[in-house]
Amino acid sequence: MSVSTPTKIITLTDRVKREAEQHLAKVDKVMAQLIATHGECKIAINRRQPFETLATSIISQQLSVKAADTIEKRVRTLVKFFEPTEILSVSHEHLRDAGLSTGKAKYIHALATHINDGKLDFIAFKQYSDEQVIVALTQIPGIGKWTAEMFLLFGLRRVDVLATGDVALRRAVRNLYGEKKTLEQVSKKWRPYASVASWYLWRSLK
Repeated sequence: MSVSTPTKIITLTDRVKREAEQHLAKVDKVMAQLIATHGECKIAINRRQPFETLATSIISQQLSVKAADTIEKRVRTLVKFFEPTEILSVSHEHLRDAGLSTGKAKYIHALATHINDGKLDFIAFKQYSDEQVIVALTQIPGIGKWTAEMFLLFGLRRVDVLATGDVALRRAVRNLYGEKKTLEQVSKKWRPYASVASWYLWRSLK
């Protein structure tokens, strides 16, 4: 894929997160209340390796947070380090015994194989636009747009990611803004800090 350098890539540093909080509190009364309730945004405070971020996102697909955490813990007991080579040493059968579906076991192996074969250049990703990252990742079986967006947010710490297909975000908007409001409608005022706004929406559901 031909990659042109984006005009400017902004990541979620502490300074940017504080700027985001100020902006969101100013333009959105609901966000102002969420920030007052939940305090400073701590999104992406725990840094993970790219494979770990993507693999755990695959595990989480269509599962509750509790169920996903349980399965992830079981998978981690199968390896010493949560990295591609070690995951490839675990059979599909053992991954399924840990709670993964047959499809997810295959997808995680496919991801690990792509990384081991050098087909994913995570260093180059730092210069990719958000859309270019999504295009590159969705070439891999089992990685759809939502998983790619979660990687942009939690893996690359991009500042303005809005996963419009995220069920939890949509539920939070209905809870906080009213049944007739949509994520697309209320998110317009959050730009360019949609990632931080998303974190507060997720926190509201805890």
